[in-house]
Amino acid sequence: MFARHHDQLALMVRLLDAGAIWLAAILASEARFASAQAPIHLFVQYFGCAIAFIVLPGFDLYSSWRGRSLFSLATRLLSAWSLVWLISILLTYLLHQSDSLSRLWMVYWYAFSLAGLLGLRVASRVVLNLLRVTGANSKRVLIVGYGRTGQEMYRRATASHATGFKISGIYAPEGEPTPEGRRRITDSAQIPEFARAHGIDEIWLTLPMSEFRLMQEITFSLRNDFIDIKWMPSVLDFDLLNHNVGNFLGMPAVEMNRPPALGVRGTIKAIFDRTFAALVLIALSPLFLIIGILIKRDSPGPVFFKQERLGMDGRVIHVYKFRSMKVHAEHGTVTQATKGDSRITPIGAFLRRTSLDELPQFINVLKGEMSVVGPRPHAMAHNNMYKEQLDFYMMRHRVKPGITGWAQINGYRGETDTLDKMAKRVEHDIFYIRNWSFWMDVRIIFWTAFKGWTGRNAY
Repeated sequence: MFARHHDQLALMVRLLDAGAIWLAAILASEARFASAQAPIHLFVQYFGCAIAFIVLPGFDLYSSWRGRSLFSLATRLLSAWSLVWLISILLTYLLHQSDSLSRLWMVYWYAFSLAGLLGLRVASRVVLNLLRVTGANSKRVLIVGYGRTGQEMYRRATASHATGFKISGIYAPEGEPTPEGRRRITDSAQIPEFARAHGIDEIWLTLPMSEFRLMQEITFSLRNDFIDIKWMPSVLDFDLLNHNVGNFLGMPAVEMNRPPALGVRGTIKAIFDRTFAALVLIALSPLFLIIGILIKRDSPGPVFFKQERLGMDGRVIHVYKFRSMKVHAEHGTVTQATKGDSRITPIGAFLRRTSLDELPQFINVLKGEMSVVGPRPHAMAHNNMYKEQLDFYMMRHRVKPGITGWAQINGYRGETDTLDKMAKRVEHDIFYIRNWSFWMDVRIIFWTAFKGWTGRNAY
């Protein structure tokens, strides 16, 4: 029913949006004016409703948002209404009526309208979810291919009735397991017949590029049927940093080894890093002074130890630490500290055991070379050694290194005397890059203070 009357429903929603903007203007007048208002406000009210009726459809706000990001919908709505509001303000300048226009009324109108437009979409989403739970407004789907991508699409579609998708069947060759209770197709030639017989609304192709001939055959065989066909590239079958599909030079492109874009979240992370680093350096400056005096008294040499490490995208940086060893030459090799290492000074042993030797790296964070949380930077010799032994080892350098990280709070800190230990550390670093969030950083910092700041493997 919804599909058959989509145009009428879209028109109704456009009218409701215009009504929300109209009502918001009335509420803004009630909040702003105790007496009669200038005529320009009524004119802007009429004009805003009319221009919104034209502008908002251009932001793809009235097509189906089933399965699409709600954040993207809110962003588009915010952009569309902001444009309508700015055009309305511009009109008052062109008519030389800006002096009569109340700025506060415009602010009220903007806020009330945005709340109304968002409220309509929240209400419609709630109503649609309730309908889908009862079985209405659902789409019957056939999944073609049941590798990792097909399994993930099945999981997401069946996670809740509110998604509005019903998996009517799955195509998978003989020998590949499929969920119990779902119709299974093993012969690709039966796909068109099955789709027509079971009233399939959408076909999800989750096949790899090697199966492009089969995808062509399915698409061609259903060319006369009104069935939506979507191809989800089986990127989950690759162990990649990123699986986002974007537009590049007008063509779809999959990001394979580039970290997920952080956008505004990345700016928040950068601001947090430098603010946190500055506060730590200021608060701990007396401790820095005490540690420096103890190091100088313990053994000859500088207070700080500086060593080359790889920063973001493989750029060489110099990481600072409190010196914890006697001054010595590496002779082109790097030997990790071990239990009872004779090179470690008495005060150095305490600093390393408590991770206080890492504190000067907040200077690197303040300089923008490191983050508070991220993959720990390794010695250059270790990078050259492990990049040939561990797949995706160097991908951990696609982000800024950190003072602490996901691997460290999970016990993979200090000496990595076996390949398995380093593999586990890299596995945790890649997981962090793929799943980063600001609150994940906060959690890592919190746990570092309790269990990641010291460790049995730190010598």
